[in-house]
Amino acid sequence: MAIKEYKFVGLNMESISILYGIFLILWGLLINFATASSSLTSLIPSIMGIPILFFSMLALMFSNQKKLMMHIVVFFGLLISLGGLDIFRSIFSGDFLNLFWADISKLIMLITGILFTFLCIQSFRFARRNK
Repeated sequence: MAIKEYKFVGLNMESISILYGIFLILWGLLINFATASSSLTSLIPSIMGIPILFFSMLALMFSNQKKLMMHIVVFFGLLISLGGLDIFRSIFSGDFLNLFWADISKLIMLITGILFTFLCIQSFRFARRNK
């Protein structure tokens, strides 16, 4: 029996993407409410999680457009990784963890964004090899 799609911990990429989108939305909301932040920047993970969740769900609903939807999803994953790189500005300026929750949020975005983008690339490579 041939494996038809890439799986990580038993989940296909659409499912992983949906879970990641939900995680980002909840993380941004948690940080926003926990810190009583009045800044919109604390909601950046949530704002980025919404399109990931949306396009992942579309990929499940419209399998004929799955490739396009998942390419859009990985684009947002890459943006999250790039946004997380802002943590290095805090590190190099000597202000790391002065804004504890902001820096933790950037670190979470960097680490999870890189992991998510890596998984997406692995999935694309798997699909290409098994065409």
